Amino acid sequence: MLRNFPEAGVAYTHHKRDYAVAAFTFVITGICLTIDGYGSREMQWALAFFGYLFLIILLSKESKLLRMQVVVALLFATAGEIFASPYMEGYIYRFGSVPPYVPAGHGMVYLTAVVLGRSGFFLRHARAIALFTVISCGLWSAWGLSPYAQRSDQIGAILFCVYLLYLFKGKSPMVYLGAFFITTWLELVGTTAGTWAWAVVDPASGLTQGNPPSGVAAWYCLVDAVAMAGAAPALHLLQKTSHNMLQFKQLVRVRSEK
Repeated sequence: MLRNFPEAGVAYTHHKRDYAVAAFTFVITGICLTIDGYGSREMQWALAFFGYLFLIILLSKESKLLRMQVVVALLFATAGEIFASPYMEGYIYRFGSVPPYVPAGHGMVYLTAVVLGRSGFFLRHARAIALFTVISCGLWSAWGLSPYAQRSDQIGAILFCVYLLYLFKGKSPMVYLGAFFITTWLELVGTTAGTWAWAVVDPASGLTQGNPPSGVAAWYCLVDAVAMAGAAPALHLLQKTSHNMLQFKQLVRVRSEK
């Protein structure tokens, strides 16, 4: 089951910046979501300003492809937020609408999943980390189905199964491992702080769900998958459009000189 992951004991290069980016995002996410648990709407805009500023800084030394992946992830996740929260009401933010800092937050979450997945520590201990992830999330899901849980979590169990499919059949299992840790962290912090709350019953399926659902990382794996699949075509289209615009400007300049 773990054959898709690198073997233990293999030496990998450590890039301190990867750990710094991940640590920064974990800390900032905790601070931002805690503040928004009691802050005003104006505070949300301040958090958004710093969120986009931090995201730009973190992306400054990354490749063009990864930058585009973050943009695709940000756009797709934001569209999903609008559909799932204000429209479907699967979970509700304090003020009802999606906070303005959320798109930047999704960009930072995706970037963190990538840098964790490519880090020397994750690559060197990939199988152990995957085993820990499966066991911990599996126990969480089982607890949500037990009579001892505060809230029944049928959706969480389904999402856990979906997460397993991504993890062992998907194209980027290391990124999905990273996604589990950062998304579990932000969901636990956000729901504990009261920044958002998941509906007791999922409005789409009628099944019960926890606050948060145990396998919620599966939704972020979908975002990751879309980002990785859509970035290269989007970057190619952008480069082609830029090239065509340059040719058009040159043509206009030549004609004007005549």
